[in-house]
Amino acid sequence: MIDTRLAGRNVLVTGGAGGIGAAICRAFAAQGARVAVHYLARDAAAPGGTEWAHVTPGADVAEGLAAELGGGSLAVGADLSEPDAPRALAEAVTRRAGPINVLVNNAAHCETLDGIDALTHGSLERHYRVNAIAPALLTSEAVRLRRGDDPLCVVNISTDAARAFPGQTGYGTSKAALEALTRSSALDLAARGVRVNAVAPGPVQTGWMGPDVLADATAIVPMGRVGEPDDIADAVVFLASHQARWITGQVLQVAGGHAL
Repeated sequence: MIDTRLAGRNVLVTGGAGGIGAAICRAFAAQGARVAVHYLARDAAAPGGTEWAHVTPGADVAEGLAAELGGGSLAVGADLSEPDAPRALAEAVTRRAGPINVLVNNAAHCETLDGIDALTHGSLERHYRVNAIAPALLTSEAVRLRRGDDPLCVVNISTDAARAFPGQTGYGTSKAALEALTRSSALDLAARGVRVNAVAPGPVQTGWMGPDVLADATAIVPMGRVGEPDDIADAVVFLASHQARWITGQVLQVAGGHAL
């Protein structure tokens, strides 16, 4: 039996109420951690002329998941597109559960159309606010609120689209910025014993793939299947565990060989 040394730790998972985020929350709870399940605390309607390429479970779903996890887990709402939200979220979690030991920056914004010919200032700003700026500020806040030499590590959730993915310019480039943040903050924080890594998923079935899309996605993955949320969650837990204690500044591709 491997001891991950995560029991009793406080874990904040942004975008934790559904999909990959919910799998990450369950995986940490299985290790005995107390999980703060973040959810989007606002109307999820898209502005005119755009369409969100994701679902945004609300308070009821997040609170239900926190109750399922037990162990003092809690649901915390915030709109990470707002400038003051990262500070407010980190302070709320610290006030209710204690200092954050593991920060998982999983919340993401993705919209269509997002190709180079469809870009607008607004669409780029929406992508970058959630996918790059909020994780940077949350990392800074977790460090600020750290108590002495308490354990702290960060795992950012990127995507294969950060390398190249036609039609996902705003999403992909904002995630590439997140990978750059992973490396720069890892260097800044290494001397303080804080590790920062990232996981880059390939195609993962969270309910958004219909039969045709699923078949197309499966065909381009060398290992012959798309990912499941647990595939990503297990990698995140590893990077947060004692077993990864000398790993920092890395982007771990979890994609079945896709986009190598």
